[in-house]
Amino acid sequence: MNIDLLVENLRNPALLFFVLGILAVYLKSDLEIPSNSSKFISIYLLFSIGFKGGQELSHETFNLDIAAAMLFGVLTSIVIPIYTYFILRRKLSVQDSGAIAASYGSVSAVTFVTSVAYLETLQLNVHGYMVAIMALMESPAIIIGLVLISFFDREKSTKIKKRSVISHSLTNGSVLLILGSLVIGFLANAKQAEGIKPFTNDLFKGFLAIFLMDMGLTSGRKLKSFFSFGWFPIVFAFTIPLVNGVVFSILSGLITHDVSNRFMFGILAASASYIAVPAAMKITVPKANPGLYLPMALAITFPVNITIGMPLYMAIVQYFSF
Repeated sequence: MNIDLLVENLRNPALLFFVLGILAVYLKSDLEIPSNSSKFISIYLLFSIGFKGGQELSHETFNLDIAAAMLFGVLTSIVIPIYTYFILRRKLSVQDSGAIAASYGSVSAVTFVTSVAYLETLQLNVHGYMVAIMALMESPAIIIGLVLISFFDREKSTKIKKRSVISHSLTNGSVLLILGSLVIGFLANAKQAEGIKPFTNDLFKGFLAIFLMDMGLTSGRKLKSFFSFGWFPIVFAFTIPLVNGVVFSILSGLITHDVSNRFMFGILAASASYIAVPAAMKITVPKANPGLYLPMALAITFPVNITIGMPLYMAIVQYFSF
């Protein structure tokens, strides 16, 4: 791994604001981001990355390479929850294993957004269709996780209406917003997009820093009770994202030679959902413990990816250049 790259990433203001949020919790500070403000910033980040992705996509010519990349992304979100489920079942219940597996098969939009900002520091651009791939990877993992729970739940205590599961995973607010923004950005011409560029581009990193501070505050609170579950969830949440990120960074070389695309595939494979999946599990699998899958994804995997993960996946992609 490039040590200079790691050090540079650790000095990233957005990351440091995340650390500040965690520190504020342990110092028992009254620092807090109002919930309405936090929700607005979430909406802004998804809107911005979706719209910019749509603009980039409008300059792309759809071909077999893009189709292969989309298929690779969907297959990734199907494969990961299957093998992670069986790892988790060694120590955890069917419901908890399925919920956590779905989280790690799905993706984190905030990790994706943070990675886009990271690539910009390296003067690399993300292709617009990667935004579409991110959105496409949300739903399959949720469906696979729920199918696994339904199949292996011997007591059949979890009654899953598959139609409502699919509908919810596709109409989830974050998925709908980023897909909608992608389409709008695709349809808008360059002159129209220029009119809102100060909002979509210039303010982006500042809002990202504030949002990550809020994520730090949330993570710090979740960590307090999480350690009572023992060592297994901690080791899993630290190790699995790094393994997934490295493996899929390498495998992505089979369908694309673009460094930024391969890096983003590594990030998407490594990230874990703490928005879409918890929302789906709360409705369909109430027996799954949010005190496990939320802290694992948000308080451990997320910071691991934005500190160790990003420079590691970039180094792997550059080393394994086909």
